Amino acid sequence: MVYTTERSKYSGWLPSPIIRESYLAKHVKHAKRAVFDPAVVHVPAVQAFKDAIEGDSVMKTLFDQIFLQVAEENQVPDFETLLYILDTILPSAPPYFVAKDGWGNPIGEPVGVPIYLIFDLLSNTGAAYDLFRLPSFNHALKNLLNAWGSYLSDPKQDSNAVLNTGKEGWFSQAAIKLLETHLGQLTFNQTYHTPNPNADNRGYETWDDFFVRKFNPGVRPVDAAADPSLIHSACESTVYRIARKVRPHDQFWLKSQKYSLYDILDRDQEMAEQFIGGTVYQAFLSPLDSHRWRAPVNGTIEKVVSLDGTYYAVLPDEGEPVGDDVLPKGSPYGALIRSQGFLTISSARVLIYIRADNPVIGLMCFVGIGMAEVSTCEVTVKEKQRVSTGDEIGMFHFGGSSHTLIFGPQCNVTFADNIKENEHIWVNSIIAQVSAAETK
Repeated sequence: MVYTTERSKYSGWLPSPIIRESYLAKHVKHAKRAVFDPAVVHVPAVQAFKDAIEGDSVMKTLFDQIFLQVAEENQVPDFETLLYILDTILPSAPPYFVAKDGWGNPIGEPVGVPIYLIFDLLSNTGAAYDLFRLPSFNHALKNLLNAWGSYLSDPKQDSNAVLNTGKEGWFSQAAIKLLETHLGQLTFNQTYHTPNPNADNRGYETWDDFFVRKFNPGVRPVDAAADPSLIHSACESTVYRIARKVRPHDQFWLKSQKYSLYDILDRDQEMAEQFIGGTVYQAFLSPLDSHRWRAPVNGTIEKVVSLDGTYYAVLPDEGEPVGDDVLPKGSPYGALIRSQGFLTISSARVLIYIRADNPVIGLMCFVGIGMAEVSTCEVTVKEKQRVSTGDEIGMFHFGGSSHTLIFGPQCNVTFADNIKENEHIWVNSIIAQVSAAETK
């Protein structure tokens, strides 16, 4: 029997320590052998990434400094080892990984964002803060991630090989139990469209087909859509934070994360000024969640903006704070999750402005935020298109991610009692009700 670990507030981004350490140790061992084997060459995308870094003295120096600054828990010793690890990840899909605990019991858990595990501790350094924000670095990294994305979405490749009922497959008994964590009384097959429910791989031709799977008709219905004062969840996600009375340049995220509405909205002064004094709701998706976005209100798509940005840049911190009860105090892991406010102004993202039919809501904005290798934000609506609550407006590809809903100061947003930090929320469920803000 394969035992599974409990999911934490990091919502599938950070596997348990046993899984994380075993997964990295396996890849580091393989990479160290490859370093000394002259017959082993890098896959083309990794070689191109290496050439870009080593061809730029600033980037190479910063990478060298990262390995001097990184926490002692780091298992990736140097840049060359990192490259050989990438060689093994790029031609493979995110695995359901099985390791053994201290008593020899097998423990299984998905590694939904494997590249992130390599960069996790590296990103939590001052040198990485400088390097990972450089446009030249992110251009090189984007090419690398695009190559991986092409593999994950190409039916001619074997990215669906991890989708099986074997003990290390995503449809094993233990893995299915995890996939069904937040599905209520329904099974995976009852919840999601499966091209061939009886097949070992459920009929998904690629990893990405599985990742962006749709709900079956009647699953996640829109409740009370006729009430124009209700706001519905745009994503299957876990609540991260709510901020009120947001200002154009202010610290409206906790833990010293300073943000700007102008930067979130690509320094569009005309748009940003309409949300000053308003409300921001942020929630993030697990690699186990459905990754399609839904319209939170009835309205018209007014404007769509796609923005390039960073992929692994975080705010370096002192580790897990007191009272979170997930990682030990001071643990350096997971800075990306703790930096989600910062990601609203730094990460690759898309802005979808919706003019709600309800004049009290008026203009609102959905922000899809790419995190780590989850950088592909696909918009499936066009400007001037009418949408009803629950209509698809886009999707993330290849992993978990984050999103925000931004409302202007003209409406008072009252959130439901279950909308609190670390609470998992179904897409299309009611998250809030709006009323006209009192005028002074």
